Amino acid sequence: MLGFGTSLGVLFLPTTWVLYKLIKKRYKIKLKKKFFKKNGGLLLQQQLSSTENNVQNTKLFNSKELEKATDHFSKDRIIGKGGQGTVYKGMLGDGQIIAIKKCNIVDKASLEHFINEIVILSQINHRNVVKLLGCCLETEVPLLIYEFIPNGTLFQYIHEENEGIQLTWAMRLKIAIEIAGALSYLHSTASLAIYHRDIKSTNILLDEKYRAKVADFGTSKMVKIDQTHVTTQVQGTFGYLDPEYFQTGQFTEKSDVYSFGVVLVELLTGEKPVSSTRSEEGRSLSAYFILSMEENRLFDILDDCVRKEGDKEDIIIVANLAKKCLHLNGKERPTMGEVAMELHGIQKKDTNGQENYEELHIVRSKEIDPSYACSTSTQSYSEIASSSSSIVLPSSSFKSL
Repeated sequence: MLGFGTSLGVLFLPTTWVLYKLIKKRYKIKLKKKFFKKNGGLLLQQQLSSTENNVQNTKLFNSKELEKATDHFSKDRIIGKGGQGTVYKGMLGDGQIIAIKKCNIVDKASLEHFINEIVILSQINHRNVVKLLGCCLETEVPLLIYEFIPNGTLFQYIHEENEGIQLTWAMRLKIAIEIAGALSYLHSTASLAIYHRDIKSTNILLDEKYRAKVADFGTSKMVKIDQTHVTTQVQGTFGYLDPEYFQTGQFTEKSDVYSFGVVLVELLTGEKPVSSTRSEEGRSLSAYFILSMEENRLFDILDDCVRKEGDKEDIIIVANLAKKCLHLNGKERPTMGEVAMELHGIQKKDTNGQENYEELHIVRSKEIDPSYACSTSTQSYSEIASSSSSIVLPSSSFKSL
């Protein structure tokens, strides 16, 4: 009798173990489906299958391969932290290095930004726009997967002490041209234009060749080419926000031009967009710069390397262009295509310039060559993951239209 009971026990244990594993597997599948739905998977599938959006090559990664790529999201793999999430460095099975942005929380607003960034970036193929590889929705919080970029943000190279490479005048001009070219492309691509809505130096990444990459499309908007503006809740970052947009709630392509103007002034002066060390009337960099221009003090406020390396005539042209971008009346600002052409005209005079204007496809090209692959950054993710300096104003804060 004892032997019979022992035999039953021996048979029962493996059966119980198999049953347990089966139940656990089914539970995981059910949980993944729950997360997929909660993280906007159904909405994303609708967007990705929409012929209107013309989305291409967006991969849905599974959680298992991303856990393996990051050693189960080890703390040692963290390369950036911020208000919106944590960014990890990972390596896929084929050896490709990736950056994975893991959202902190999932609410309606952050989910909309998440889906919006996927849809927009999936349609863009330009070498000066950060490349999204895909996403994962079957985890508790959604994940965005980017191609990895080894260098940081433009902000770091302009404003922080850097023992490595310093941005020369030629590099600053080249970076400005690349940002302008990317924005011109976004504003005039195919049947839908894209307004970035948060251009700033922390959202410009630099790759291993110090090539500019426009990043962070969470608040971007797609509009029809014949549509002149979008009326939205005011969102943006102090120091970069178009005053006209702030007053009316109407965002136009010229609002991106204003923000670019601030970045251009950062490149010229090395000054931060907002600073308490400047006088009260000059706390805003745009106001400080325009006041200095009007008082004929441009060369007093330039960054040392710009003053020493730049041709005086070229510097004045760039400064006047920046001033035009910062015009309070949006209609008086140039388009990004015009900005890009004027900046490139300066670079063409430099025999050491290595960028080919035709290669940039700034104005005429509607489709970018597949070789224009782009990436995402290391330290840069600290800024991208965070939106602490950004503002969101209630719709009641601007005039009814």
